[in-house]
Amino acid sequence: MEYVIDKNEVHAIMEKKNIKTQSELAEKLGMTKNQLSVILSAKSNPLKSNYQKLCDVLEVKPMNIMISKDKLEKKKKEKVVYESQLEFVDIENVKAKRKYNSVELFAGAGGLALGLELSGFHAKGLVEIDKYAAQTLRVNRPKWNVIEDDIVEVSENGIKNYLPKNCIIDFVSGGYPCQAFSYAGHKLGLDDVRGTMFFYFAKVIEDLNPKVFLAENVKGLTTHDGGKTLQTMISIYENMGYKVTWNVLKANNYGVAQKRERVVIIGVRNDISVPYCLPREYDYKPVLKDALVNVPKSVGETYPEKKRKVLELVPAGGYWRDLPENIAKEYMGKSYYSGGGRTGMARRISWNEPSLTLTCSPAQKQTERCHPEETRPFTVREYARIQSFPDDWEFSGSMGQQYKQIGNAVPVQFAKAVGLSIIDLLNKAEG
Repeated sequence: MEYVIDKNEVHAIMEKKNIKTQSELAEKLGMTKNQLSVILSAKSNPLKSNYQKLCDVLEVKPMNIMISKDKLEKKKKEKVVYESQLEFVDIENVKAKRKYNSVELFAGAGGLALGLELSGFHAKGLVEIDKYAAQTLRVNRPKWNVIEDDIVEVSENGIKNYLPKNCIIDFVSGGYPCQAFSYAGHKLGLDDVRGTMFFYFAKVIEDLNPKVFLAENVKGLTTHDGGKTLQTMISIYENMGYKVTWNVLKANNYGVAQKRERVVIIGVRNDISVPYCLPREYDYKPVLKDALVNVPKSVGETYPEKKRKVLELVPAGGYWRDLPENIAKEYMGKSYYSGGGRTGMARRISWNEPSLTLTCSPAQKQTERCHPEETRPFTVREYARIQSFPDDWEFSGSMGQQYKQIGNAVPVQFAKAVGLSIIDLLNKAEG
């Protein structure tokens, strides 16, 4: 039977011994964090001298932190059960029965807001502190009530003071930054997480008491602080009077030519008996060539000549392993020896695959996104197409600011699909 290191067990022992980070553990072992990551990798052989060193530092026997690969795979499958087991709804013919009013926090450049608008929501307020993103919202939707302010100020002053008088809000949405607060297992109130962006999002929900809310976030939230962060959020939402479900959804399943995954947390007020259903996946999964047909010309980053010559050698769909060994070693530097796949380095996307998740910059070394045919990063308009923004959606600020806004956005068509699933719930709740 093949064995690997049980990372969960290692983390549990680290916590008991007050070893707070892997960097701290690596220092105690007299090695780099990357070397420790290799030891903890599922691809490593745990029967080496370094593992005995690890056991000595943790003061455990080798078998205490080892697990069979079969058992590890079983654990991974069991972990998926933790996601909400929901029914699916066909959203193709869903239309709002009336005007459902919404408020969005952390609105960014409007990917989520535009998708929700397309699904049938009417934005009564969008909070965004970044001046360039706020300007993007105003340029494209002059009638939107863009609240260019800090969510801390807005929350503490009372969100209702920024909205039209006597406006009833049906729905609140937003993607707050993920921050650690390990209170899982405790019955805590909202004040216990004061000072985090989650607190201000939840405070607005408490003040507006919408029928439904949507909180979207990075996939990493599911494992953040061993899952405690997400569980704490759910517990607090439940204590506020909401039934909460969450799932990791893939944008590519909803008309977006990108391998982007997001956590979608849905809260339905307890007095609403209709259960939330996920949007059914579309039959066709678009690839890059679908998104980049007749893209308008626009500004875009370029590679330095030295980097361009390296990427010239990478075929469409390839990455650094397709380079000659000597060139790969020089280009990768220390990363060449650090183990792991690192498939984002020197990566050229193929026409026949969805793009990898776009980042805030199209030419970061660890997360390269090179055009399939031309040796250059994607342009601003290509970035926007991959995020399913329409061509007439303008982005304000410098080229770098535009890349940042697009990279941070929720894909428009993905947002529309989730929005329609919520519209369906509200329609049913209305009777």
